[in-house]
Amino acid sequence: MTRQSINPGRVDWSGENPGIYLKHNADDESYCLLSLFFRVALSPYGKGHAAIVLGAPDEAKGWPEASNFIMTDNQRMMRWIVDGWVTRMPTFVGRAGLQHMSWLNLDSVQRQPGDLKTDYREILRGSGVTLEMHWSNMGDPIPVEVTVENSATKAHEMYSVFLEAKSAAVTVNGTQLPGSVQSRQFFGRTMSTAFLAFSETWVTPVNLQG
Repeated sequence: MTRQSINPGRVDWSGENPGIYLKHNADDESYCLLSLFFRVALSPYGKGHAAIVLGAPDEAKGWPEASNFIMTDNQRMMRWIVDGWVTRMPTFVGRAGLQHMSWLNLDSVQRQPGDLKTDYREILRGSGVTLEMHWSNMGDPIPVEVTVENSATKAHEMYSVFLEAKSAAVTVNGTQLPGSVQSRQFFGRTMSTAFLAFSETWVTPVNLQG
């Protein structure tokens, strides 16, 4: 198919969507921690911020019984994104922690970008929780273009700029959650399970629009 300069599809949402997926060790089949950060600049429900943390991905428990929660300053937008995107992502499909996570109000977000090569942090506060997501030792920017067939939702195209992080950590109220960055296959190449994702845009192609 000939590539077009102007995509005729519908932009559903666009922004930043970095993540940190951790395992206890490389031999584990399952992740012990799944987390995503959202800085959405454009969506049908406005803009906003959020972070999903599943510190016990396979436990049907919410905060504070388990570190399974979402913090957001736009719940309507995030319920739409969770339902339409996160629940379809292979690493999140069927996770009991996602279904039972607590929804917390977000009061503030502070970005500490560092030099974007060695250090990057997002600090969120709200509902008595202080969350810090920390990426370090980043690789070079990688342009990513994902077709419908290969996308997580099987209903959208996705465009983004990824930087893999060799190290990452998630801290809740001063306590670092367990796990470390491992390797995974990402569209034919080996990359780490922690990454920055900028200019991420999800598009519904013309032939899939309702």
